[in-house]
Amino acid sequence: MSRSRILVPSALMLLATASMAWSAPVSTSLSQKGSCKINATASGCSNNPGPYITLDGEMKLSGISARIILTNNAKFTHETSADVKADVVLIPAGETIRIAKQPSQGGVGGNPWIYLQFTDGKGGNIGRPARLGRCVQGLNPAAVDFSIPTRVAANLASGDCSNSGGPYITLDGELKMGGLCAKLILTNNAKFTHAADEDVVIDIVLLEEGKSLTFHKQPSLGGAGGNPWIYVQFLGGSGDRLGSPILVGRCNQLD
Repeated sequence: MSRSRILVPSALMLLATASMAWSAPVSTSLSQKGSCKINATASGCSNNPGPYITLDGEMKLSGISARIILTNNAKFTHETSADVKADVVLIPAGETIRIAKQPSQGGVGGNPWIYLQFTDGKGGNIGRPARLGRCVQGLNPAAVDFSIPTRVAANLASGDCSNSGGPYITLDGELKMGGLCAKLILTNNAKFTHAADEDVVIDIVLLEEGKSLTFHKQPSLGGAGGNPWIYVQFLGGSGDRLGSPILVGRCNQLD
């Protein structure tokens, strides 16, 4: 009877030790590239107070990956053949976000000229206004290449740090992206050198500020025993490095 009372807590303690995991936060701000193409159609061009304009298109992102690096080199001045690396995709290259918008009816009658100005999430202009065309003559598409700020907030968890095969690693968290907006400008000034009081400007959100994408990844890692140091290196969709490797900590010393 007394023996069973001793063995049960001991068994529980061994189970807890075997399943012990360590974790630490990883956060950084990145900039990923993107492109956006917008098609526009107009109706009710001669109506008062002005036309209806429908926008549709898509946005493509260059993508972000995370490279988990296990190394026994604490300073990690450069990668060596003894290091163990695994890449996981957080946003696939070419990730597409569909856009469909029908802004409010304008207030410029008389078959106006229509321009589209892309802006960032803070209202700053991206490129120059694109002339879509005159309302009754059909509208041209507009396109822009841009860089969008992206905030990565992740948690890296590790366990089995002293195993000969190396630790297991889990990376989960979210990415929050900056916004992309546009202004539709209806004007009777064909050259549109500047906005005038009689012009109608309609603000449109194409990608809302702080749009969040969550991820949960468990890359296949092994071969770095001896309680390695863990680094995370973020990469662009084409494999380009986004900033320097981030030291997370030694496997069994993560808080």
